[in-house]
Amino acid sequence: MAAGLFKWLSGPILSLFTAFPPAAGVHGGIAAAGGHSAAVTHPLYVSITEINHNAKDKILEVSCKIFTNDFESVLEKATGARVDLSSAKDKPGADKLIAGYVERHLRLTVDGRPVQLQYVGSENEQDGTWSYFQVNNVTAVKRIDAVDDLLYDGFPSEINILHVTVGGQRQSTRLDCPASAASFQF
Repeated sequence: MAAGLFKWLSGPILSLFTAFPPAAGVHGGIAAAGGHSAAVTHPLYVSITEINHNAKDKILEVSCKIFTNDFESVLEKATGARVDLSSAKDKPGADKLIAGYVERHLRLTVDGRPVQLQYVGSENEQDGTWSYFQVNNVTAVKRIDAVDDLLYDGFPSEINILHVTVGGQRQSTRLDCPASAASFQF
C-alpha cells in the first residue's frame, strides 16, 4: 500500500553521510543492524525525513525512516511497554504508536499555516522502519518550516536529516540535537 506510494530513498543510508559528514564528537560508522550491541558501539543515531510536494495531486507526501531498534527503544520508554515494530500481529498497535509519536515530533508549517499530518502507513525495510504521512489540499508551496525532534527524547546525539522537494527543486539540511527547526524556501 504505502510502499507503492512513496519510495524516495533507494540508495543505502550510508551514502547520505558523504553529503552530510558527522558532526564534531560523533564517531564514524553505524553498528551492525543499526542497533545496540554489547560487542559493537552504536555511535550514530539518525533519522531521515523526506518531504515531497506532489503538485498534480495537491498532496504533501512525507516519509520518515528511523532505525527500528532505536525507534522501539524510544516508544518503549514513552509507553512503558515492550514494542516490536516488525511483528505482523502487533501491526495495528504499532501503527498507532508510530503515528502518534511522529505527529508529536515532526511538525510542519506550509506558507505560514500549520498543517496536520495524516498517517498513511508503515513498513519495515532491513534495519529501518518507514512511516508515511500526507497533507491534502496543498496546491502550491513557497515555504516549508519544519520542527523535527524525532528521537531527541531518547538519544542526545541524534541527527535528523530532512530532504524537501518542491517543483523539482530539492533542498536538504541536517539537524543535530538539540537543533530542531529548519526552513525551506522555493
